[in-house]
Amino acid sequence: MTLEALWTGSGAAAWGTCAYRDLLPYMDPAAQARAEALCPAPAGVFVAAYPYFPGDAPGNLSLYARGQDYHVAVPRRMEGVCEGLRALYPDRRFVRMVDDSPLPERLCAGLAGVGLRGRSGMTIVPPWGTYLFLGTILTDLPLESAPEVSPLCMDCGACLAACPVGALTEAGVDRSRCLSGLTQRKGALTEQEREILTRHGLVWGCDLCQRVCPYNQDAPLSPLPEFREDQITTLGPQDVAALTNRKFREKYAGRAFTWRGPGVLRRNLELHREPSGGKGPEKETERT
Repeated sequence: MTLEALWTGSGAAAWGTCAYRDLLPYMDPAAQARAEALCPAPAGVFVAAYPYFPGDAPGNLSLYARGQDYHVAVPRRMEGVCEGLRALYPDRRFVRMVDDSPLPERLCAGLAGVGLRGRSGMTIVPPWGTYLFLGTILTDLPLESAPEVSPLCMDCGACLAACPVGALTEAGVDRSRCLSGLTQRKGALTEQEREILTRHGLVWGCDLCQRVCPYNQDAPLSPLPEFREDQITTLGPQDVAALTNRKFREKYAGRAFTWRGPGVLRRNLELHREPSGGKGPEKETERT
């Protein structure tokens, strides 16, 4: 079986390769040590994009978190690719990774020539837009990067203007300020952070920069059923009340919003009920 057949058979919308050496300037010593512990003498990386757009039903959970947890679903799809690679290259090592990875995944995609590089920091693959999960396979098989890095998006500035916390700038993405991360942050919040969450329309994640992106306006539904079917679009106080961490994870097994436990969701839901929120959380706008 060809490499193209392996990746398309796994449901990937696009894939490519990059040389491990090209990533080294962007990896600190800890990341390099972790990568080399997983795959001694790493030489290349396969990277692939899997579309997840589940539709646009109103709700208070980010679109990426409504279906199955991508940390489980994408590696499951990539395992068949790894099996095929091991058959093609029996003396080589292949280690699949999704999100929790020492590799800078979006940089991998750019070096592999996969899609476009969005100002939001996200990878764009038409017609799927930015509604993508990236997966990588680290290997000791020598691989090369694409002749040219993925081009930039149209740079319309819509995502920068839509970000209410200034996480997106002309200089790049300040992930420490990202609103999606704030919805998932444990511990005490400042008054300003509480106010931001009170006015935010979601209790988990943030789709604001993606919703205004021109590449997303006609994004088709994901062909992958695990992201399109059996969705949870909304959580209410009654859904997380009085649940221990164990009971919460049992009730919502296989969902991406369980990793922080029920506490942050209870806090965010309570903030939406505070008077300073005015009319409460904004409903997601129907796409036209």
